[in-house]
Amino acid sequence: MKLLVGLGNPGDKYAGNRHNVGFMAVDRIAEVHRFGPWKKKFQGLAADGEIGSEKVMLLKPQTYMNESGRSVGEAVRFLKVPIGDLIVLYDEIDLAPGKLKAKAGGGNAGHNGLRSISAHLENDYVRVRIGVGHPGAKELVAQWVLNDFAKADRVWLVPLLDAISGAAGRLVAGETERFLTDVARVLDAAHAADAKAKPIAAAEREPKEPKDKSARHPAGERASKRGNALAENLKRWMAGRKKEGSE
Repeated sequence: MKLLVGLGNPGDKYAGNRHNVGFMAVDRIAEVHRFGPWKKKFQGLAADGEIGSEKVMLLKPQTYMNESGRSVGEAVRFLKVPIGDLIVLYDEIDLAPGKLKAKAGGGNAGHNGLRSISAHLENDYVRVRIGVGHPGAKELVAQWVLNDFAKADRVWLVPLLDAISGAAGRLVAGETERFLTDVARVLDAAHAADAKAKPIAAAEREPKEPKDKSARHPAGERASKRGNALAENLKRWMAGRKKEGSE
């Protein structure tokens, strides 16, 4: 069995935070691959399912980020999961928004969730780093990660989560390089389609030039109708005058 862990903080207050992108990733994986319902296990929420031919458990620790290791350590020991079959998805401020990296082992780079996991387990688990960008100053980091993604971030966040879930089969098979390649390919295709659609959308929004220039504005349209009525009345009046002159 493979154990995929998404890191974040529990509760609606934190649901949209940058720090919770790990939760978002495993939620999307559970949805796309039709995992069973989330259940309370291992001081977290767990869901069972399969990705390809691999049995997988998804886990969202509910111990808060700084104590993630309590939940992950309990699950690893109970399920007897080899450290190489543990995969952790989390936010990375040292990567640009939407960038992705994956590898086994490495340092914790100041991430409290990773630090907690490494304190409870060995260090050679697989890490999937999801870039959320850096606020520019160290003292702003806590506020940055504990704030929600901006609406504009949906442009890259939604396609990225879709691409991660679509390539999850590579990830659980231990093919991290091919996982990254598949994600990049999907994102490139999505960006190309988006760029192609924008000029079309802009053209559709552009108002067409009316044939009757007086109809560009409601006031002009009303003026045109009045002019037509006046011309018709004048025509009838002239016809009447001619008739009177002939009598």
